[in-house]
Amino acid sequence: MKLFALDMDGTLLSSDGTISEANHSMMKKAQSQGHMVVIASGRSIHDTIQILKEAELNCPIIAGNGAIVFHEGNMLRNLYLSPERVEEIISLAQEIDVYFELYTNQGVFIEECGRNFLIEEARNQREKDPHNFLWDRAERIIEGQFLQKGIQIIPSYLNLDYEKLEIYKVFVLSFHSDKLMKLEEILRDRHDLSITTSGKEKLEIGHPKTSKGNALKFLANYLQIPLEHTITFGDNLNDLSMFHVSGTSVAMGNAEDIVKKEADFVTKHHDENGVAFGMGRFLS
Repeated sequence: MKLFALDMDGTLLSSDGTISEANHSMMKKAQSQGHMVVIASGRSIHDTIQILKEAELNCPIIAGNGAIVFHEGNMLRNLYLSPERVEEIISLAQEIDVYFELYTNQGVFIEECGRNFLIEEARNQREKDPHNFLWDRAERIIEGQFLQKGIQIIPSYLNLDYEKLEIYKVFVLSFHSDKLMKLEEILRDRHDLSITTSGKEKLEIGHPKTSKGNALKFLANYLQIPLEHTITFGDNLNDLSMFHVSGTSVAMGNAEDIVKKEADFVTKHHDENGVAFGMGRFLS
């Protein structure tokens, strides 16, 4: 038995946010041969469950960059931040003036002013650098955040019960690179947090033991599948931790250069059924 761990955005999902027929068929083929197909995403558990439900797929899930491990209706692992850390991160994000979301056991919490904040920030950056700022990309990123499943739009992050909500990820998004850099520099050497990214406009903060690599080791052990029999697919920096522990790593054709360098194999672009092409090399 092999275990295929698939990142979602930029990997399994096409640019339109769907799972292509070819990728879907290959996942089903792997399952029919007795292999395990696992989703390993930075997305929330609520979002991931709904995407799989709509695609009529049943897979174990690693969500929130490894904070959550979910299988057969059971939460096997939930690494959430302490209320003190959440309060500190929120305070920093507000001080630096960046957009952020809270990934909780009740869905993704977003302040109702969030969309307008992002649009205004994007407009300001376009005015500062009209020749290099990619407005179409910014619009797609903003729209993507509000297409997530399980969003809870709230008036304010103030007075939330952080302990009850079990916040497992604080997602930061900014088109102002200096702001992101400042936040990352402040948190970089902390041993009580994990920091990763799935794109240059993003910073993702979680429990210190949160990583896709740690979650993959946990799930492989739970399923009694040797790590040397695991094959991981990804495109961005938050996928590297599982590349480093899996038996074989596969980078997408659209992956960041550093991800391609770390991979054992580079498959096709995510819009060219790269997952199906890559998985096909390892199935009989």
